[in-house]
Amino acid sequence: MNINIPRGTQDILPGEVEKWQYIEQKAKDICGRFRYSEIRTPIFEHTDLFARGVGDTTDIVQKEMYTFQDRGDRSLTLRPEGTAPVARSYVENKMFGQVSQPVKLFYIGPMFRYERPQAGRYRQFVQFGIEAMGSNDPSIDAEVMALAMTMYQELGLKSIKLVLNTLGDLESRKAHREALIAHFKPRIEEFCSDCQNRLETNPLRILDCKKDRGHELMANAPSIHDYLNEESSAYFSAVKESLDLMGITYVVDPTLVRGLDYYNHTAFEIMSDAEGFGAITTLSGGGRYNGLVEDLGGPATPGIGFAMSLERLLLALKAEGVELPVTNKLDCYLVTMGEEAKSKAPGILFDLRKAGISAEKDYLDKKMKAQFKAADRENAKFVAVLGDDELANEQINIKDLSTGEQVQVPLDEAAQYMKDRL
Repeated sequence: MNINIPRGTQDILPGEVEKWQYIEQKAKDICGRFRYSEIRTPIFEHTDLFARGVGDTTDIVQKEMYTFQDRGDRSLTLRPEGTAPVARSYVENKMFGQVSQPVKLFYIGPMFRYERPQAGRYRQFVQFGIEAMGSNDPSIDAEVMALAMTMYQELGLKSIKLVLNTLGDLESRKAHREALIAHFKPRIEEFCSDCQNRLETNPLRILDCKKDRGHELMANAPSIHDYLNEESSAYFSAVKESLDLMGITYVVDPTLVRGLDYYNHTAFEIMSDAEGFGAITTLSGGGRYNGLVEDLGGPATPGIGFAMSLERLLLALKAEGVELPVTNKLDCYLVTMGEEAKSKAPGILFDLRKAGISAEKDYLDKKMKAQFKAADRENAKFVAVLGDDELANEQINIKDLSTGEQVQVPLDEAAQYMKDRL
C-alpha cells in the first residue's frame, strides 16, 4: 500500500529548505531591528477563539477550519491564522500589565485552512506575522507596514506595491454599514448565497466577494471615505504622513477590505506586480483591530498587525528571478586510505566538528578516487587525506580544493589550520 502526502501539503526537501531557513532568519533579524519579540502559541486552540476572534461570518470560520473533538469532547481547531492566538495569549498572560508598552510580538509557524490548493496556497502553510498591542499612535500603523515592506525589499523583490485604505472607527463603520445595506438590499437576490447571508451580518464582506466582483453594484457601492467622521479622517491622514516621512510609496484603494471581522481604521495589502506571479497578486495583508482583545476578555486595547505567507513570498521571488544567497557548503571532507586510518576516522571527524568545522566522510567503503569525487559533489572547501603512514606520524594532508594548495600539518592542528583559512 502506497501512502502519499495529504492533498494541499508539501515536503520541503534539502536544497530547498535552506531558502526557508534564510527567509526565517531574515524575518527574525528585521524584527530585532524593529524591536519585536518572538511568541510561540499552540498549533491548536479552542474553536471558540476563532469564532469570536476571527468572526463567525468569515469564510475561514464557516468553510476552512480543521476542527475536531478531543477525547474530552472539547471542540479544538488547528489554527487558521496567527492574530487571534496571539491576542488570546496577550490576555491570558496579562501582557497588558507590562511596564513596556506597546507589546510588540512576531510569530513564524504553520497554519491550516481547508481550501482549494493552488500555486502558493496550501492547506498547511507557513505564516510570518507581527502584532503591536497597546498603542493608538498612527505612526505604529506605518511602522508595521514599513516592517513588511522592508522584509520584501531586503529579500530582493522590486515589483511590489503597498495598497492602503481606512475602514474608519466604530461610528464611521456603522454609518457605512447602513449605506451598504441600503445599496445592496434591493438586488441582493442577484448575488451569491454568501453575500445574501452577509447582507445583515457583515455587509462590508460583500465588497470582498470573489464571485460577484464584476456585478455593477460593486462598482458604485458606497465608499467608506464618504462616511468617515473627523477623527477617522485625521487618523488616516496621520498614517499616510508617517509613511511619507519614511519614503514609503503607497496607493490608496477605497475598495480594499480585509476578510476578518476585527479590523477597523487602517487596512492594507502588499501586492506583487511581477509578470508570471499569477492572478492572485496579494502577498500579505493586515490592519488595525481595536476591539479584538476586548472581545477575548481583556481590557480595551488597540492593536495592529500583518501576516505574510512564506509560500507566496517564495513564489514572488521565483517570478522575479531572485536567487537567495544560500549555501550548504562543506568545510572538510575526510578521505582515508588503509584500515587503520579508516578505523580512526570517526574520532577525527568528531574532533573537527567539535572545533566548529562542518565535516563529512565516506560511509560506503569507497575507493580513494570515489571519495575525492564525493568531496567535489559536496562542494567541500578542504579535503583532509589520512593514510596509515600519516596516522603513524600523527600528521594529515590538507588540500584546498579552490586553490589546489596542499600542506601536511600535525593532526591536532588540522582544525585550527582550516578555521584560519575559512
